[in-house]
Amino acid sequence: MPPFIQNILALPAKTKAILAVTAVAILAIAFIMLKIATAPAYSTIASGLDPAQTGKITAALDEQGIAYEIQNNGTALAVTKAQMPDARIALATAGVQATGGGTQPGYELLDESKLGASQFQQQVTYQRALEGEVAKTLQGVQGVQNPQVQIVMPQDDLFQDEATPATASVQLGNSSDALAPGAVRGMAQTVSSSVKGLKSENVTITDSTGAILWPSDEAGGATGGSSKQSAEARFARQKAAAINAMLDSTLGPGKAKVTVNADLNVDQSSEEKLVYGGTTVPLTETTEAETMEGAGNGNRGGAAGTGNNVPTYSGNDDNAAAGGGNYEKSTETRNNGVNKTITKTQKAPGTVNKMNVALLVDKSVPVDVFNALEQTVATAAGVDTTRGDTITATQMAFAKPAEPKAGPVPTTLLGPLKWVGLGLAALLFLFLMMRGMKKRENENLTPAWLTEIEEPVSLAALESGFTLDQASTKMLPPRAPDASLNQLDQLMEREPERVAAQVKAWMAED
Repeated sequence: MPPFIQNILALPAKTKAILAVTAVAILAIAFIMLKIATAPAYSTIASGLDPAQTGKITAALDEQGIAYEIQNNGTALAVTKAQMPDARIALATAGVQATGGGTQPGYELLDESKLGASQFQQQVTYQRALEGEVAKTLQGVQGVQNPQVQIVMPQDDLFQDEATPATASVQLGNSSDALAPGAVRGMAQTVSSSVKGLKSENVTITDSTGAILWPSDEAGGATGGSSKQSAEARFARQKAAAINAMLDSTLGPGKAKVTVNADLNVDQSSEEKLVYGGTTVPLTETTEAETMEGAGNGNRGGAAGTGNNVPTYSGNDDNAAAGGGNYEKSTETRNNGVNKTITKTQKAPGTVNKMNVALLVDKSVPVDVFNALEQTVATAAGVDTTRGDTITATQMAFAKPAEPKAGPVPTTLLGPLKWVGLGLAALLFLFLMMRGMKKRENENLTPAWLTEIEEPVSLAALESGFTLDQASTKMLPPRAPDASLNQLDQLMEREPERVAAQVKAWMAED
């Protein structure tokens, strides 16, 4: 058996227990430290998120195979430090902005009001609280990330024309392509309705790129200058996300990728169509009839007209005396109506003029599956060849993710390694100290001069610093041997167990 093990076994039971507990504690601490050091280190990439938007962010990260961790009950997102740049690129590609910072504080500021605050301080606190509440309201709009609201309260004046109107500015943390149609107008109305005396035309809304979303031509019925690009980007992103999700569920992640480029008609127009029917239906009809009858008369000079009133040199009196006439007149007026249909259509913006779809598939996908994917993706995207839509499918080897290179010990391990080193050093110190104490127990610490004294010497003689030569003159008289001591020695040799039991009994009584 090695001396090390023998020394440990020779130690008292209490010392062994202390060493065992210390060793187990040091090993447990070392194991926990190493586990923490080797675990992936997550860094918060966004905080203060809307739980409804967290699903979109995680879907974008899952699509790229980026590990993440949801924190603070779904309002914060963390990724590994090594994948943080890839995570930001993935979110930007998916059109999702994950910006940290949280929302502005709201009415909770009023709960922290200080005693003795001036009226100006109270007004500023109320204004900050109102800005925070408006920001929280805008946070609930789909596609809005991290809105920041600044409000200028109206200043009353004696004369109405000299009063300062209220104004507000809203800075969105995302681009406009993430917003649904009509969301900008709704946000402007929400802000104006939240502040006393604030009109919607005095509200300014900008996105993360600095583009002004409100006020714009949308207030007059148009769609705004950037609505076409926003609508096209939103349409393409939604189409591509739906198709990519389908491909990931069938082929697996990282096996295929779809990109959609669409040209939309966002002009708001109306159409009025008039169609005439083939049958005629009388609307109004008028008929007039006039009849006149005349009889012969001698006194009658004849029928009215110039023929009978012009004198002639020869005439037939009989015919003139018996002359007569009839008059009839009939008039009919009819207005016919034609069947017609008038259709007024208000065309909503967003009609697809043309759409191009690109499908890229990994070489590991079988050829028969690749050939079937083109038709499937075309149907899912709604490709219409008569409209001029195209789809291009290509199969090539995808780039493999780069493996991390072995390098120096990361700085995150230095802290745990220090504690592990300190624990091992403490364990080594305890071992050496116990080993030294064990060696000292076997050493004879009696001074040599004390062993050379054979006879009893008085304490005064020892303190006077006598020598061994002088001991014979200053020694006390020799003590007579005690016979009981010899008997005790003989008893201990014959019955050591009995003597030990008696000694234990005496110790127990003490």
